[in-house]
Amino acid sequence: MSDLLYDGKRAVVVGYGVTGRAVADFLTRSGASVRVFDDGEIGMESSHSGVTVSRPGEDFRFVVEQADLVVVSPGVPRSHPVYGTSSSPVSELELAYRHTAIPMIAVTGTNGKTTVTTLITEMLSRAGLRARAVGNIGTSIISMLDVDLDYFVVEASSFQLATIESFRPRVAVWTNFTPDHLDWHLGIDHYKASKARIFENQGRGDVAIVNGSDPVVSKSALAHGVRRLAFGLGRFDFGLSEDRSALVGEGKAFLNVSEMSRAFPHDLENALASAAAAFSIGVDLDDIAAVLRGFKGLSHRVELVGTLDGVSFYDDSKATTPASVMAAVGGFESVVLIAGGKNKGLDLSPLASLSSKLKSVIAIGDAAGDIVSVFSEVPGIPVATATSMTEAVAMAFDSASAGDSVLLSPGCTSFDWYKSYGERGDDFRAVVESLILRGGGA
Repeated sequence: MSDLLYDGKRAVVVGYGVTGRAVADFLTRSGASVRVFDDGEIGMESSHSGVTVSRPGEDFRFVVEQADLVVVSPGVPRSHPVYGTSSSPVSELELAYRHTAIPMIAVTGTNGKTTVTTLITEMLSRAGLRARAVGNIGTSIISMLDVDLDYFVVEASSFQLATIESFRPRVAVWTNFTPDHLDWHLGIDHYKASKARIFENQGRGDVAIVNGSDPVVSKSALAHGVRRLAFGLGRFDFGLSEDRSALVGEGKAFLNVSEMSRAFPHDLENALASAAAAFSIGVDLDDIAAVLRGFKGLSHRVELVGTLDGVSFYDDSKATTPASVMAAVGGFESVVLIAGGKNKGLDLSPLASLSSKLKSVIAIGDAAGDIVSVFSEVPGIPVATATSMTEAVAMAFDSASAGDSVLLSPGCTSFDWYKSYGERGDDFRAVVESLILRGGGA
């Protein structure tokens, strides 16, 4: 790759977070004249010589229209004027793909992306392949182009896929589909179409990993010559044995479910999706099983925090959709649910279907009223509203009995009380640990 690939070109980068900074660095090193727009504070300093960072102003349209390349960061909302000004903005995902020969395994889906990306990377590494987890998982692809690797394992968000052009992963995984990010996308059809683009440019020799149980994903259109592998909690290419006691890949049982440290239904689906992807490029089932046997799960995803008087506390702060809440609750027998936060335009009413699993509900955050409304018509499910995480945990513990699980699974984003789902989960953990230390007393 020439260091002056973009010599004399005019580039615009919209959004100056982690991804935007990495893109600006790549483009300036490649000879481009870069203009950065960000809706943050005016006068932000740039770490790149000659790069101007400013809010979109009167010259925004002119600068964008004159640019040879416009790159939009994942966090930039669909309502941003760049989408009405540039005819072909691209994501960092597309830009990076254009400038690397390293094959990519890409993972998208409403839930499970980070876990599946992590598992695939660990499976490849165990098999002796040089792999790096990149993309929406936290490390920009564009910053890793000079690293000698066998594979990029890319967590690809719908925001990034919405603006691809030539991006073609060697292996593409679509974990599942439920409504999400409707505050960004142009409705559910746009969200679905953006996800489906992960398969759009695949061709002969590529592999598509699809959730065979998902009514949307299972119907994905694939190009001629693309190998299709289905996974799910049944009899699929990668599924479960007839008695559901073992994971099966291509007809061979390779891991007993009892050997896994976590075996909620979504854990099994994530394991099977990861196994299918790794197997498709030659990783042995023994190496796949070894990784799954030792995997403890990721933070804030149905993570056990502690137990007090027979009541278990679980942090599932990453659950920001009703579907993810339903998946989590489905793994328990009796739950006191802490739910709410900032709703991102989703219908929360499906949560009412969890009534047989719920002992009570504690509503929190901006969407507390919506949570109360969902359960107000459900007989036998007490609902209360808390004004802080400390109050929510105390109320949940008071409502629980030995054998119950208190589950923070919000179904909403954290951006009312917190800066991130991680901060929300950490606060929950701190409150629970303090409660346990006090023995439940005030």
